[in-house]
Amino acid sequence: IGRQDLAEDVTLACNDGRDARRDEIYGVIDRWVGSLRLEQVLATLNQAEVPASRIFSAEDMFHDPQFLAREMLLSAKLPDGKAFKMPGIVPKLSDTPGEVNWVGPELGEHNEHVLSGLGYSREQIASLRDEGAI
Repeated sequence: IGRQDLAEDVTLACNDGRDARRDEIYGVIDRWVGSLRLEQVLATLNQAEVPASRIFSAEDMFHDPQFLAREMLLSAKLPDGKAFKMPGIVPKLSDTPGEVNWVGPELGEHNEHVLSGLGYSREQIASLRDEGAI
């Protein structure tokens, strides 16, 4: 990143030395990254063979060709027909890629089972349902 002084500093040759000065080093890195466009940062790190990637927002993921090609976000429908997106299978293995066959239980489907298991009576559960709590 253009800091030969840090590259040649013998106290930074080992992790112990870098850890002792981590706040300083993170500050240098933060200022360097903040002074450049993302593409420049990634190109510089890639050229130096430093593993790096941008951090994706949820919106980025929905438009990224790699996420889409690997089916990391699946289209599904709720029982009422409403469409939504859900996570795909991770990791995606070539011989056994996995698949999603069920979107999960309906909202509140297991309320009675769970609440009765916690000691609620049928009357208490009915009261919670009448009050709109469940």
